[in-house]
Amino acid sequence: MLSRLSMPVRRTLGVALPPREFLLKALPRRSVGAEIGVWRGEFSADIVRRVKPRCLHLIDPWAFMSDRAGSIYGGSVAKEQTDMDVIHDEVAQQFLAQISAGTIVMHRALSAEAAAEFEDECFDWIYIDGDHSYEGVLADLRAFTPKVKRGGLVTGDDYGRRGWWGAGVKKAVDEHIADGTCTLEWIRGKQFALRRP
Repeated sequence: MLSRLSMPVRRTLGVALPPREFLLKALPRRSVGAEIGVWRGEFSADIVRRVKPRCLHLIDPWAFMSDRAGSIYGGSVAKEQTDMDVIHDEVAQQFLAQISAGTIVMHRALSAEAAAEFEDECFDWIYIDGDHSYEGVLADLRAFTPKVKRGGLVTGDDYGRRGWWGAGVKKAVDEHIADGTCTLEWIRGKQFALRRP
């Protein structure tokens, strides 16, 4: 595992790629993927532009959560449910053409509820950036990993970054690797990629 962590960052013209750029290059073009935790859809737009997915599922409850004080959806940015409703509507408007074409499907649901909608091994990759608590990340990893095809990627954000969630993301990802469910592909900055064997 340490050898993967110490691998040099992929370079283009001698310049190290930023971590999210590295991730976008790793995702297969014309694939089927899911972004769990969408917020305002900025990274979704990057995925659409760079990966050109055959189908991208955007999964987010767009729900105000007062029990997540300090989070963007628990008071630090969104102050009430109406703020989250506006953000949801803006994302839907931003991707209206892709939604109409069927290349983007929005799921306004908690991730555990959304996971039940999908058959096993239906995604080429997933990207987890929702509830950053240890329990939330571990639940997302456990619910969505079976939905990824064998050999597919389980990726996400904020590995090693501390926020209101403490070390929740890192702890959950490390536990998911340790239980043998996935193997570590790489960690670049705060982005992680695991491979489903």
